[in-house]
Amino acid sequence: MTDYLQVVSTASTPEEAARLARGATEARLAAGAQIIGPIRSIYWWGGKVQDAQEWQLVMKTTSDSLSALESYIKANHSYEVPEIIAIPIAGGSAEYLAWVGAETTPDRS
Repeated sequence: MTDYLQVVSTASTPEEAARLARGATEARLAAGAQIIGPIRSIYWWGGKVQDAQEWQLVMKTTSDSLSALESYIKANHSYEVPEIIAIPIAGGSAEYLAWVGAETTPDRS
């Protein structure tokens, strides 16, 4: 059985978010992605609390494609340590999940 996931990341600009979303989708590492933002992020970095504007990416993929998607994000992201969080999808429309699985088949040409 295929495990379906939402992978969440953030980017510093809407252009970077779009580039990451488009690249992951074109490479078939994600069936699709939404970009939400701007959002306000408050977090520890560099020994102090940061307050930044970011754009959130929510990408749909499968467990089989997660490792490659993570590698893609790390290789193409401007952040030293980009957020990459995989959240299991517990259920959903059978047709939608079949689409996610079909569009993120590893090594698909």
